[in-house]
Amino acid sequence: MDATIDSRGSTMTMTPEQATWFEDVFGRLVGNVEHVLLGKTQVIRLAFTALLSEGHLLLEDFPGTGKTSLARAVAQSVQGMNSRLQFTPDLLPGDITGVSIYDQRTGEFDFHPGPIFANIVLADEINRASPKTQAALLEVMEEGRVTVDGRSHEVGSPFMVIATQNPIEQAGTYRLPEAQLDRFLLKTSIGYPDHASTLRILEGAATRPHEVRVPSVVTGATVLELAATARTVHVESSINDYVSRLVDATRSASEVRLGASVRGALALVRTAKTWAAANGRHYVVPDDVKALAEPVLAHRLVLEPEAEFDGVTTSSVLAQVLLETPPPSERHAM
Repeated sequence: MDATIDSRGSTMTMTPEQATWFEDVFGRLVGNVEHVLLGKTQVIRLAFTALLSEGHLLLEDFPGTGKTSLARAVAQSVQGMNSRLQFTPDLLPGDITGVSIYDQRTGEFDFHPGPIFANIVLADEINRASPKTQAALLEVMEEGRVTVDGRSHEVGSPFMVIATQNPIEQAGTYRLPEAQLDRFLLKTSIGYPDHASTLRILEGAATRPHEVRVPSVVTGATVLELAATARTVHVESSINDYVSRLVDATRSASEVRLGASVRGALALVRTAKTWAAANGRHYVVPDDVKALAEPVLAHRLVLEPEAEFDGVTTSSVLAQVLLETPPPSERHAM
């Protein structure tokens, strides 16, 4: 289903019919991954929101909660090239991006692409790689291309990195700097399953996690079409004002040393559009912004050392900001 185009060639607002189509496809994607990650609908929805908002996802959680399984199932749900990178301290930038190798027969250097040249890339335990290797990955995430020996190579489209990291192990790890965390559109965690989901997982214990595969639901072309359609969701000026006030409030909070950036505000609007379409609406409401404020903004805040020592978290700061920042009271008819 194509986005509506006016006579001048510019994209118009999403129609209710397009919103219904988007909701249906989004629901099928989420349902597909739920066969692998039981009882974690909200996290799965966030993962596909990142994909269809043309951003990247960071999963930070304890070992054994299903981070890799989620990333693998999301990748399998989209027909295209998928790759997995296991980050280690000795991993080099060229191991990610690829290298140029001299061909004696032609007398020229041939570029051999690395595993980053895929539609969905799983970067497992990203905090185990050196800062130089982390920077190489994050540069590709931002630019969508690789430059080797002065030549640029496009990584393709759609393109998404799902990175995982373990927050409890510090030995042999390199913490991602705040400026690099800002490159991730969303950050979330999975958490442990509830009792009912745990029982269902145990009943399928005979099957090893890496043996579980889900069928592809959409093609890469459909992902691009969904992303383009999400961009046409209507956002009123009052919603933009609300986002701006939320971001300003993070900067003035006494516990915060560095508040959300303009990139964070843009990310909140982008993801709110996708979230609205996933709920069958062609316009954004304040609840869309509230639902995404923590996964979009929390990892972009830097707390004061004293606040961290007192047990304050970025999540608690955002919860307070949402309480103290009144949303728009009404929506004008379109």
